[in-house]
Amino acid sequence: MPISRYRAAWLALALLSTGAAACQNSADRCGPTSGVVARVLDGDTIELETGEKIRYLMIDTPEVSGGVECYGLEAKQLNTDLVLGKEITLRYDTECTDRYDRLLAYVSVGDREINTLMIERGYACVLYIPPNGSERKDEFESLESLAKQADKGLWGLCDTTPC
Repeated sequence: MPISRYRAAWLALALLSTGAAACQNSADRCGPTSGVVARVLDGDTIELETGEKIRYLMIDTPEVSGGVECYGLEAKQLNTDLVLGKEITLRYDTECTDRYDRLLAYVSVGDREINTLMIERGYACVLYIPPNGSERKDEFESLESLAKQADKGLWGLCDTTPC
């Protein structure tokens, strides 16, 4: 039975939109997949040479603006030491940006992910905001628990949890 022109057009449109959705699911649908860090804003936010601001997924560090919180300067310094001026790779999750229009990503230098390193060393707390991080929530919480048990970083020095 021959297919009507209307049905053929509808099928073509459906196939095209499926292809567009597949493209949106690629690694770079949110933004760049790599870049050089031009500025470190705090322990969990950086800016690339191209101007994009990146907020690290799954972590929160003590604040350094609007009143410095316990271990905020240390978290910013570690982040600076790890990424400033370096080529990083970015991996995105479900949602691309936050309400401040920053890109949300897992950030790596070489084969080392900075998000997990900040948690492991006690410079950050887990910040789970679904849907991002749903597949890695247990991993991050386990790393935080180990840092707490060992009194690493902010867990050993701060009277109250600043993040």
